[in-house]
Amino acid sequence: MLVKSASWVARCALLLVFALTPAVTASAATRGGHHGHHHGGGGGGGLSIDKQPFGTLPDGTAVDKYTLSNARGMTVSILTYGGIIQSLSVPDAHGRVANVTLGFADLAGYLSPAYVKANPYFGAIIGRYGNRIGGAKFTLDGTTYTLDPNNNGNTLHGGTTGFDKVVWKAEEVPGEDTVGLRLSRLSPAGEGCANPPASCTGFPGNLDVSVLFTLDNANRLRFDYTATTDKPTVVNLTNHSYWNLAGEGSGTIENHLLRINADRFTPVDEGLIPTGELRPVAGTPFDFRTFHTIGERLRDNDQQLMFGRGYDHNFVLNAPGGDGLNPAAQLVDPSSGRVLTISTKEPGIQFYSGNFLDGTLYGTSGHAYRQGDGLALETQHFPDSPNKPQFPSTRLDPGQTYDTTTVYAFSTTHGHGGWGQAARRHR
Repeated sequence: MLVKSASWVARCALLLVFALTPAVTASAATRGGHHGHHHGGGGGGGLSIDKQPFGTLPDGTAVDKYTLSNARGMTVSILTYGGIIQSLSVPDAHGRVANVTLGFADLAGYLSPAYVKANPYFGAIIGRYGNRIGGAKFTLDGTTYTLDPNNNGNTLHGGTTGFDKVVWKAEEVPGEDTVGLRLSRLSPAGEGCANPPASCTGFPGNLDVSVLFTLDNANRLRFDYTATTDKPTVVNLTNHSYWNLAGEGSGTIENHLLRINADRFTPVDEGLIPTGELRPVAGTPFDFRTFHTIGERLRDNDQQLMFGRGYDHNFVLNAPGGDGLNPAAQLVDPSSGRVLTISTKEPGIQFYSGNFLDGTLYGTSGHAYRQGDGLALETQHFPDSPNKPQFPSTRLDPGQTYDTTTVYAFSTTHGHGGWGQAARRHR
């Protein structure tokens, strides 16, 4: 249990100042040589996109890896399979570059029996419906639609074969001061039911989906999601990257500091389906309105933490003050000084503390991923919204465009990389 001494509070306050400083640490870190097709990224200096083959699926479909790079040492590699962010490398407070997202060095890792069994959705685009739909069904305009019960009788992340397990069409998108990659696909009516017409209908409507990833020289990775439908349906898209800002495979994230811009969260039942309540975070282990380490209250005697085996909950983001993106969450690794700031148009964010990583998967660096070795922060509409009319609606009608944006901005605490010892001392 963390002891909040005056010095610890002072350190956190000082850290907050550093973390919120908009400048991004410049780095002269050099990128390794690329092989394959290499293209400039338009007017922005040092921006480029590189395409490489990344293996072949059992049915013969080729998978490609596109790597976006900027002038400040940040690289993002995205697979056409699942839209997976396979690696994301950024400098620390001393300019040392490391990959900070969980994943695998080759396609076989994402297809292995151990991965299929664990199904952690490393780095993938999630759809058609991110998170859970209770009872694997929902009703729209008087018609009940049934889905794969792939998670304890509920539907998780779009069903057995979601957007994370298909190959997307890729298009390079150069910009004035960004470099980008657009992934797109047509999700046919009935997706979300792995064995039609057995016992489920799948989602209604043909859904035309695209996700545009763009990188700039301020170390910001932007996701622009769009979708249109030919029949009323529900949509909730997100990205499921797991972060360890100390570096992938480096061990636990329990010393990371997290702040979430939310006064309320959505408590769940034992099946992790929201009860419908919007509960204040005040006085609970879910109060991240100021920085707390992940591990500080992770093992508290709290029913909600028991249900999730840790944090696996949706936070109700406080309404933004203006028309821009809403500051949602900030993650700081004291040992490296890396900071991740997430902004979004979405009303919620799911904080998942990596509770089901069990040591059976060996990641990019060859290290086992154990419980708490990475965490996910998924911007989203609330879980089970199709069955909770009091929640913000996830309905999409013909003639409408689903349009949402999330930005992951990486920075550092400007050389104050010694916070790790402070955090550990006060545990």
